[in-house]
Amino acid sequence: MLTESFIPGLENQRGYFLKTIACLDEADAAFTPAEGMLSVVRQVAHAANIVDWFVEGAFRAEGLSEDWEAQARQEAAVSTLLEAQGWFNAAYDRALEAVRSHSWEEWQEPIAPGIMGGAPRAAIFSGMADHTAHHRGSLAVYARLLGKTPAMPYM
Repeated sequence: MLTESFIPGLENQRGYFLKTIACLDEADAAFTPAEGMLSVVRQVAHAANIVDWFVEGAFRAEGLSEDWEAQARQEAAVSTLLEAQGWFNAAYDRALEAVRSHSWEEWQEPIAPGIMGGAPRAAIFSGMADHTAHHRGSLAVYARLLGKTPAMPYM
């Protein structure tokens, strides 16, 4: 089945992210390098939220939501690293379920106008990879600032 070809990429995205942050623990959750920056827990919650945002938005009649305040409220409600990691894992589980529950043809249909409008729904997977990698990199820097060494995610 063609849609199955999306699964290894999603599993890699999740695995790379989780391996990178494995050196962080609950004592690091509130760390932020400077005032106004996202904390560790908020970075993880944001990465999780955007996975859901991509998957939901790809199939919404209105397209990808631009309600940034609602997203910020959802992310701010997460208070522990464990909770944020749980959301991240659940978001990838939902993405994998979306892959399995939609046909190849459905993934080729265009996203509604707006962000990524007109692109095939499958384009969300590269967006998810880029966004997750961005936050994975930020969290690797946070870990180093905390005196920790993140694992090489690809090994």
